[in-house]
Parts: sequence; C-alpha cells; structure tokens
Amino acid sequence: MEIARSIIATKGLKSLKVRDVADAAGCSVGSVYNEFGDFDGVILTVNRETVNALTVRLGQVPAEDPVRQLYGLAATYLEFFAEHANLLRSLFEHRMEDDRPYPDDILQMVMEAFALMHAPLVRLLPKADDVQIALLSRTLFSAVHGIISLGLEERMVAVPPQMLRQQVEQFLDAHLAGLGILPMR
Repeated sequence: MEIARSIIATKGLKSLKVRDVADAAGCSVGSVYNEFGDFDGVILTVNRETVNALTVRLGQVPAEDPVRQLYGLAATYLEFFAEHANLLRSLFEHRMEDDRPYPDDILQMVMEAFALMHAPLVRLLPKADDVQIALLSRTLFSAVHGIISLGLEERMVAVPPQMLRQQVEQFLDAHLAGLGILPMR
C-alpha cells in the first residue's frame, strides 16, 4: 500500500501500474492481486487512507465559532490539498472498473468529512432543514474544491496559487453574506 501511495502521490493515479507496485515490493503481480483483490482494491486502499487523513486534519479545526470554523475548514482543505494534491485527485478521479459503484465505506467516509461543515451551518442557519444544510455543505465544498483544484493545477482559468487562500476567503465572504450570515460589504 505504501508503494502504491508513493506512486500516486508523486506521479499521479494514471502512473500507477500493478507491475510497478509488485516490482518495488519484490513480489509477483499475483501477490498484489491476492492482497488487494484487483486493481481497484489497490487504489481504494490508498483512497481510504487519504480520506481518513483528511478527515482527521479537518476534525482538528476549532469549533467554538461557526463562522471561523467554516473558514478554518476551507484553509485546512487548501493546505491538505497543496500537500497531497495527487492523492486527493485520485480520490475524486478514480472510476471503478466495469462501472461498479464506489464502495459504501468510502462514500460514508467522505460523508463524514462533509459532516464537519454540517454543525457550523446548523448553528448559523437554525431555521434550515437537514436537506438544505446537506445541499449547502456540498455546494460550499464543491466550490472551494474547484477553486483550489484548478488553482493548484494552474489551468488557464485558474486562480494563481499564491492567491488561492485570499480567493477562497473572498468566495466564503460573498457566499455567507448572500445567506445573511455575514453583513454585506
């Protein structure tokens, strides 16, 4: 697993080959398959570790002030993404062979990471129901993820990497103001 993680982290998911993992581990390709079941199993094992590490890191954001918590979650996600870009891309870009569904345990782990935004949003929007809060959590995450992902890839429409934190904060300012959580500027 450490070998696969290292390959994904340094070269990206597309560079991961079972033969390379087996060669680096000093074993046969069959041994890798015996350990992980199939190629998806190798990737999913790394992805589980990535989601767990992300959730632990996000869980360390102080929760006393719900607005600061949301900004802290975004800043922590930016830091984690900058440190582990290829591992996070693997999580979001991997498609299961034969269009099999993603395993429930990983989906549950991702939902637990999303749930860290749920509590501050409930505190800030006490009249909103759970469905509204869940959709808002996903929207906020998707927007922040997109800003960061494109910025770190330095695509032609991206925010320059040195300005990502400022732009993520500006997005949150505008979005939270639009929800009536922060005053309009």
